[in-house]
Amino acid sequence: MATKLLYVRMINHYYRIKSAAGDSHYALRDGEYYRLLSGSPFSHATLTGERLQASGFLAPIVPPTIFAIGLNYRDHAVEMKKPIPEHPVVTMKNPASLLNPGDTIQLPRHLRSEAVDFECELAVIIGKPCKNANLANALDFVFGYTVANDVSARDWQHIHGGGQWCKGKSFDTFCPLGPCVVAREAIADPNKLRLTSRLNGELMQDSSTAEMIFSIPELIVFLSGSMTLMPGTIILTGTPAGVGTARQPPRYLRAGDFIEVAIEGIGSLGNPVVEEV
Repeated sequence: MATKLLYVRMINHYYRIKSAAGDSHYALRDGEYYRLLSGSPFSHATLTGERLQASGFLAPIVPPTIFAIGLNYRDHAVEMKKPIPEHPVVTMKNPASLLNPGDTIQLPRHLRSEAVDFECELAVIIGKPCKNANLANALDFVFGYTVANDVSARDWQHIHGGGQWCKGKSFDTFCPLGPCVVAREAIADPNKLRLTSRLNGELMQDSSTAEMIFSIPELIVFLSGSMTLMPGTIILTGTPAGVGTARQPPRYLRAGDFIEVAIEGIGSLGNPVVEEV
């Protein structure tokens, strides 16, 4: 008989893997093998008893909506020469920008960008319909957490067409996500996690989610105010100082680069960079 969801939740780390046949499965890691789930972690998943070796890893969730919070670290707002926001700064990313761990970030060449940047971010995954949350219950709506790279075309974000935040963050491949989802219960305080980014092995960002201007509960309260967040919704919670555009001279992603972002207690997410063809 299949193991019930309660036991599945105790294991805490969820992956979405690709089999040798090319099928995708939600799974739990079991040494070098992965124990397959029926359904998804959001829909009464059970363990099937089947084990596979993964031939590849997929983004651990396919979200209906991706919100991205800007300027949510004081040092990042300062390096961008922006005032400290009084309320969360919200933009969105196209869900089609999702990218698997290890797959290539493509520098846009049809609608060209010369200023593609990296941003290590903690991603919050909403687990059940959430509307009008309060600070006391906000984390109850969280299913888990994963690592994201909020790749951004700074020229489109700030200059072209009068400034296009949503467009500048929504090009294909601009939302690497993974390697797994860690259940809410496994992380005692999401605002006490170290996060880093390394470009070709060089440390670029090194901070803590404790430095957020608006905490995870505060972001959920703001976003859910008079608006329902559906299960699977992702909230990218902002990035600390050290991004490429703020360096002198700026250091944008180039073909041949390898960018790796990591968060304590969750894992690391690495992607090579190529030009779009």
